[in-house]
Amino acid sequence: MRAAQSSEFWKMYRLRLHRDGWPFLIAFAAAALLLGSFYGPLGWIGLVCTLWCGWFFRDPDRVVPTREGLVVSPADGVVHAVQSVEPPAEFGLSTEMHTRISIFLDIFSVHVNRIPIAGTITELVYRPGKFFNASLDKASEFNERQVVRITMAEGQAIGLAQIAGLVARRIRCDLQRNQPVETGERFGIIRFGSRVDLYLPQNVNALVAAGQKVVGGETVLADLRSDEPARAGEIR
Repeated sequence: MRAAQSSEFWKMYRLRLHRDGWPFLIAFAAAALLLGSFYGPLGWIGLVCTLWCGWFFRDPDRVVPTREGLVVSPADGVVHAVQSVEPPAEFGLSTEMHTRISIFLDIFSVHVNRIPIAGTITELVYRPGKFFNASLDKASEFNERQVVRITMAEGQAIGLAQIAGLVARRIRCDLQRNQPVETGERFGIIRFGSRVDLYLPQNVNALVAAGQKVVGGETVLADLRSDEPARAGEIR
């Protein structure tokens, strides 16, 4: 029994890389070897950068809550803001106010994105744009982004946006229209610092607060079956 638990532990925390990371890792390693051949200390600096590159593109397994109605975090990071806003038109959502949960990812976060709730992909829109700091509110409107709408079996829909940041210049989304998806399923990655916005119907309260750290695929952001009031938080 203990051996089985140990095996599951190492399976969960082994260092697996997203496929987009391998070209970068090989390039960093080659540069480290080249620099080290000219001057040893530069080689050590290159080695540190190579290790960081591997860490950035890590793609760990997650324990995903499976009860129906739970909305999990689509990304690792820190909740930047929870706001009541009108969703951008490209989502194709109703024009009533929605609850937007914005998650900021820094260069040390896991950047693999996950599906927040099971359903069907009913809209995909790519918007070119600027590269403001992803922690700024205007990033939601002006930055380059990939918009996704997920419609659940009962017809309710939520919106999700992968948003490029000041350093991030590449958004990858592997989804297709009419594709069925499961909660916690991997669907893309944003390279080198970014933001993910989640739009929930106004009557769905956020179960996280600004400043809270969240784990993609694990942290519950909302419960569609609950009437629990929105949560507040403070630093202690």
